[in-house]
Amino acid sequence: MTPLGDDRDARHDRYCDEIEKQLRQLRAVVTSGADLSATVPTCPDWSLEQLVRHTGGALRWVELNVRSRAREEVPEAEVPGYEGPEKRGDPAALDAWLAETGDMVVRTVRAAGPDTDVWTWGWERTSGFWARRMVNEITIHRADATLAAGLPYEVAPEIAADAIDEWLEIVEFAQRTMPGDPSGELRGPGRSIHLHATDAPAGLDAEWVVELTERGLVRRRGHEKATVALRGPLTEVLLAFYRRLPLDDERLEVLGERELLEFWLERATFG
Repeated sequence: MTPLGDDRDARHDRYCDEIEKQLRQLRAVVTSGADLSATVPTCPDWSLEQLVRHTGGALRWVELNVRSRAREEVPEAEVPGYEGPEKRGDPAALDAWLAETGDMVVRTVRAAGPDTDVWTWGWERTSGFWARRMVNEITIHRADATLAAGLPYEVAPEIAADAIDEWLEIVEFAQRTMPGDPSGELRGPGRSIHLHATDAPAGLDAEWVVELTERGLVRRRGHEKATVALRGPLTEVLLAFYRRLPLDDERLEVLGERELLEFWLERATFG
C-alpha cells in the first residue's frame, strides 16, 4: 500500500487537494514580506522570485499538457503565462499569478482523473502521474522557498513519505533508461541505505531499505541493518534525502558508512 492508499481515484483527489493547499502555503511565503531578490540557499542559482516563477511555470506547463491530452511534450514557449507577471519584484502580482495558476491546474487535473492518457517523461503516461509529480515538486520547492525566507516548514507525513517513494522511483527509472546518468554509478555489490523516520504516526510505514545491486537499486519498506542509516524526524529525513538539509543537522543521525550516503546524494540528482 502506498502512503496515500491504493484507491486511485481517492489518491488522485488527495493529490489535487494537496496541490491547492501547498500553493496557498507558497503564496503565503510570497506575501510574507520576504525579500524576493534573496538567493535561495538550496538552489543558489535562483532568487526566491525565480524559484517561485519556476514552480508556477512548471504547473502551467503540466496543465496544458493534461488539458490538451498531449501525445508529445508541449514546448514551454507555447504555455500561456509561463514566465509569470511582467512586473518583477511585485509580491502582489506574483501572488495573483500563483492563485490563477493553482485554479487552472487543479481544475484541469481533477477533471482528467487519474487515468487519462497523456505524455509524460516518466514510467507512466497518465494524468495521475502529473498530479503526484506536481505535489512533490511543490513539496520540495516550497521547502526551498520557506528556508530562503527563514520561515517554518511543515508537510503532512503521508505526503513526505510519498515524496521519498517517488524519488526512489525516479532514481530507479533514471538507472533503467538514461545511460550515462550519474545514478548509474549507484550500484553494488553489498551496499545498502536505510532511511528511518523516528516520528512517523501510527499506521504509516516510514522506513526504507535501498540496496545497490549490480542491476540497479532495489527498494523496500522495513527496518533492516544496512551499510549506512539516516535517522531523524520524517520531514528532516525527506529534506536531507533531497539535499535540502545538511547531514550534519542536529536533528539527524547518520550511522555507519557516511561516505556511501554522501556518494548517493552526489549522484541521485534531478536533471
